[in-house]
Amino acid sequence: MSTPIHLLVPLLVLFAVAATMIRPSCLLQPTNLHPLIVVPGAGGNQLDARLTRDYRPTGLLCNRGYPVVKDKDGWFRLWFDPGLVLLRSLTQCFAERMTLHYDEASDDYYNAPGVETRVNGFGSTESMLYLDPNLKRVTTYMADLVDHLKRHGYVDGKTLFGAPYDFRYGLAAEGHPSQVGSKFLQDLKDLIEKASASNHGKPVILISHSLGGLFVLQLLNRNSPSWRCKYVKHFIALSAPWGGAVDEMLTFASGNTLGVPLVDPLIVRSEQRSSESNLWLLPNPKVFGGRKVLVVNPKRNYTALDMVSFLEDIGFPVGVHPYRSRISPLIAKLVAPEVPVTCIVGSGIKTADALFYNNKGFDEAPEIVYGDGDGTVNMVSLLALEPLWKGNENQPLKVIVLRGVTHTSILKDGNALEEITRQVLDINAETRAKIL
Repeated sequence: MSTPIHLLVPLLVLFAVAATMIRPSCLLQPTNLHPLIVVPGAGGNQLDARLTRDYRPTGLLCNRGYPVVKDKDGWFRLWFDPGLVLLRSLTQCFAERMTLHYDEASDDYYNAPGVETRVNGFGSTESMLYLDPNLKRVTTYMADLVDHLKRHGYVDGKTLFGAPYDFRYGLAAEGHPSQVGSKFLQDLKDLIEKASASNHGKPVILISHSLGGLFVLQLLNRNSPSWRCKYVKHFIALSAPWGGAVDEMLTFASGNTLGVPLVDPLIVRSEQRSSESNLWLLPNPKVFGGRKVLVVNPKRNYTALDMVSFLEDIGFPVGVHPYRSRISPLIAKLVAPEVPVTCIVGSGIKTADALFYNNKGFDEAPEIVYGDGDGTVNMVSLLALEPLWKGNENQPLKVIVLRGVTHTSILKDGNALEEITRQVLDINAETRAKIL
């Protein structure tokens, strides 16, 4: 899996007054608390797997007997599996089971043969609190944020909901199938409607982290303005990689350990390259432009416009067709949904800005030149919506930058949690004030 990708600088652009004039019916709902749905980022919820007779492991330890602990139906936790840090062979098992396969004939992505996967607890925040409930201290994800929201009156399953998903899969441009990603969007749409209906018709607040923000924006833009007006009160995006990240090029070129100790990045590189959502997170030329050099090797330089050549040169030519046909048209536009949007991002953390490879090639770790960002996502990507949506009077946009907050600490840092909660409470207070 690639870097759970999440994103940042003190600028406010408040168009809330314009929004109230444009869509008064959206803002005058009787309410106490608007229902709230949390959408995690890549790697931000548990993922289960089950092995069938078609499973053919490459190593003896990877047979259907590992792991030993499974439920009565053969399901076990695939992500996050702490066993992957213990032995090189177990890391290989993990990588094989997480790998997706692109089928050019059907133009879609699928699990590895013999591997079934599932996401538990859709509608609840339970599977995104900790990636491993037995290792809460080291695998905490949404627990602190959810706890903060509950302290202010939100109740899981009543006013607070979660939308976990199989984060390996992404979405594709119009005209291309994306069965798993499209089903998630439909499930999220249904959850939004049910959450609203069970709360007296109040529109929902959507909070996303990292990759989840890209899914939410696609959901909004793939539904009608009347639907958005009726069901969505506000969209709060935390650490959203609107234009991808240079760090993702490192993942594709050399593999990424995600900070997990003892893991050889080359073992997981092939699996990370196979992820549909990782292609989606490569630097977007609309955001990074075509002049800034992102990767250098002795043979040539690569900008955001050179992704096809980059994929070929790192030895991943099978990624070229899906990138060119499915991803490139998808990222060509970041359309304003004309729903109030608040971006909360971290800044002031050194973030990979350019990668320099020597004659040994992409199998060796590069020299990294750092720039500003949240440690994972570059500032230009975190702040991409401001210049793109500037001048759109129908798009309320606020950007809040928290200096010293990283891509993932935005879900744990005390000041960040206070800011997120403050924004949620202000949205609820705004509605009560208009009713009064």
